[in-house]
Amino acid sequence: MTTLQSTRRSIKSTILKYNSITCSQSSRPLSSATGSSCPIYVAATRQHVGKTTVSLSLLSGLQKRVDRVGFLKPVGQHSLIVSDNSGGTGELVTVDKDVVLVKEHFGLDHVSYRYMSPVLIPPGYTKDYVDGKISSKSQQEAIQTAYTEISKTSSVVLAEGTGHCAVGSIVEAGNAKVASWIGAKMVLVANGGLGSAFDELELNRVLCEYYNVEIAGVIINKVRIDKYDQTKYYLEKALHDNWGIPLLGCIPDRPFLGCPALVDLEKLFGGTFVCGQEHALRHYTVNDLNLVTTSLDVFLESLRSRPSRTLYVCHASRNDILLAFLGEHQRRKSRDESFEAALVLCEGDQLDPHILDMLAFYDPPILVVPQATSLVMEKIHSFTPKLHAGDTTRVTATVNHYEPFIDFDLLLHQTGNTMHNNNNNDDDANTTNTTEDGTTDVVHDEHNNMVAN
Repeated sequence: MTTLQSTRRSIKSTILKYNSITCSQSSRPLSSATGSSCPIYVAATRQHVGKTTVSLSLLSGLQKRVDRVGFLKPVGQHSLIVSDNSGGTGELVTVDKDVVLVKEHFGLDHVSYRYMSPVLIPPGYTKDYVDGKISSKSQQEAIQTAYTEISKTSSVVLAEGTGHCAVGSIVEAGNAKVASWIGAKMVLVANGGLGSAFDELELNRVLCEYYNVEIAGVIINKVRIDKYDQTKYYLEKALHDNWGIPLLGCIPDRPFLGCPALVDLEKLFGGTFVCGQEHALRHYTVNDLNLVTTSLDVFLESLRSRPSRTLYVCHASRNDILLAFLGEHQRRKSRDESFEAALVLCEGDQLDPHILDMLAFYDPPILVVPQATSLVMEKIHSFTPKLHAGDTTRVTATVNHYEPFIDFDLLLHQTGNTMHNNNNNDDDANTTNTTEDGTTDVVHDEHNNMVAN
C-alpha cells in the first residue's frame, strides 16, 4: 500500500468514525440549559486561510452538542442592511455580511441581529478614531453589551474575529484584545504546512499571551492530502512540546470549496448578466477556464470535446464565438443533453446592440464585463471567493467537509464548556443538496471520491 493510499484510508476512517458518533448523539435528550459559559473566539494567522469556513463548521458541530449556540462578530468590515425581526419590530440594522450568512444558514432565531455585529469599520472610521471622534471605551462597551445579551439565550457563544490577532489594532480593537474583553478562549486557524504555519502561529500566540488570552487549540486548514499524516503528526507534536496547546483539527484540502460561482465573478468585475442569470450560483474551477482566441472552427471543436461545464472567456467583438455558443446550447437542448458552459464577454461596450437584444430569448449564462480578457483571466486565477448566504451548496459542502476532522469534545473540554446534546437530527453521512441546475449532490460522497483508491 502506498503512502498516499494509507493517508486516504486514514481520512476516510476519520469521516466514518465522525458520522457514527454524530448519528448516535442525535438520539440523546435535549438539555434545556441556557446561560453561556466560556466564549470561543476564532482568529486566523493571515488572510484567506479559511477562518469563516472553520467558524461555520464549528457552529454546526457545536449545535449537535450544545443546546443553543450564539454567534458574534465583534468587529466587522463589509456590511449589509437587514431587518431584525427578533422583537417583531422589523427594525433595519447594519451588520457584517458573515453575520447574515451564519444567522440565516443555521437559523439562529434566539439571537437578535442588533447584538451580533456591535462594531463596524466602514470607510473613514479609522480616521475618525485617530481624530478622537470614537473612543476605545465605547467600542469595548458595545462589544461587551452585545456578548452579554447573546449569552443570555445561548449555552455557548462563538465569536469570529476579523483576520489575524492584530487586525483592528489601529482602532485599539485587535482580535486578541477584543477576546480579552469578553473573556474568550482563542482558536487559531492556519494553513497547512509545517515551518511556515508554526511561524505564523507563533506571531499570533505572542499577542494572545500579551492580552492574557488562553489559546484553546489550533486548526490547520487546506492540508495537502499527500502530506496529511505528516503534517498532522508533526504539528500536533510541535504544538504540544513547545506550547502545550492541542491540535483541534487538521482539514484536508478540497479545491471545490475555493471555486467561484458566476455571481462571484459578476461582483468581482462589476459585470452584467445578459442572459442565464438563473445559473448565477453555478461554480467553475480554474481547470474549467478556457480563453478563446482561436478560429470559429477550433472553438466549435472545443465546445464538443471539452467537458460540458466549461467557463469560456472571449472578447465581446467575437460575434462568431457568441453565436456558436448559443447554437451549441440550442443543439444540446433539442437533444435533451447537458450543457453547463458559461461565457464571459470582455470589454462589453463593444458588444453588437442587435445581438444584445437577441440574447434576451436565450438562457445559457452569459456575463458581460468591462475589463480586457488578459485582466479577466489573471483575476480569476488569483481570486479567492468568500462564502455568502445565497451560495447554500458551497456552504453546506464546506460544513460537511470540515466537521469530521475537528475534535469537538476536546474543544469543549479546552474551553470549559459542557456538552448538552441538541435536538438536531442530522444525517451527516449523506447530506443531499439541490444545486442551481436542479441536480442532486450527496455531499459526503465527495469525501468518498476524495479518499478512494
